[in-house]
Amino acid sequence: MKATTSPVRVAFLGIGLMGQPMASRLLRAGYPLTVWNRTPAKAMELEGLGANVADTPAAAASQADIVITMLGDGAAVAAVIDLAAAGLRTGMLVIDMSSTRQAEAQALHAKLQALGVAFIDAPVSGGVVGAEAGSLAIMAGGAEQDFARVEALLQVLGRPTLVGPAGCGQLAKLCNQLIVGGTLNIVAEALLLAQAGGADPVAVRAAIRGGFAESRILEVHGQRMLERNFLPGGQVKSQTKDLENVLVAAVAAGIRLPVTELVTERYRSILAALPLADQSAALLALERINPGVRVGTRPDQLP
Repeated sequence: MKATTSPVRVAFLGIGLMGQPMASRLLRAGYPLTVWNRTPAKAMELEGLGANVADTPAAAASQADIVITMLGDGAAVAAVIDLAAAGLRTGMLVIDMSSTRQAEAQALHAKLQALGVAFIDAPVSGGVVGAEAGSLAIMAGGAEQDFARVEALLQVLGRPTLVGPAGCGQLAKLCNQLIVGGTLNIVAEALLLAQAGGADPVAVRAAIRGGFAESRILEVHGQRMLERNFLPGGQVKSQTKDLENVLVAAVAAGIRLPVTELVTERYRSILAALPLADQSAALLALERINPGVRVGTRPDQLP
């Protein structure tokens, strides 16, 4: 982990599935950290690592130079920033690491700019495993000088890349989620085809690894599907939200993405029943439209 001697004080708002390991890494790297979470018990877990726990977002922000948000969606981010506004000061910088719509990030940038506060949208990819390991892909949108201020901090959490002005981090994350969501469904289809055609899907996955079909999705989520392990890392509700946002971005850009439309519909089909299941539950969505065919014989592990 990259250590820091910086006196920069950080407020971390949102100590959830991803926020907890990310905040923990900042604490271990030596950043003075104040945390807030809507459910206080989750924030209190970080006290043992040296975090201060604030009662409100404004109280957390008032003790910081940089504010990081890691929340469920754009509406939650906007609401929490409104609550934090009383603690913000001219010259501060807000980094939103949640996954939101590009337009929501741009609106937040404009609102903070009017307060004299800089903004970077920096959504991540890599899941809980990447958050724990500090290997997240971090896609940042903002001004070059603002990115330079926080690059070392972001390197504690993973590999940050500036991809354009404010809002472009979210656009890059949507490109990432488009590829992830599509590949998850293709891997599910390949394993189900192997099963239905009489081949051993475990052996088929092993046979095609190392060729052009190799990917991190085939490695990690292909194994999850074979084990029928749908306990979350990423979640169906998050993947569905991200794909819905891809389609919104496509409309805004004046293009149509037909494969994304199909993949989004697959996730929508299991959203009500399995919102907290891992995104590899794309296999379950596929099996629903292929009754009587099932990959493997293990029982499903579900949240």
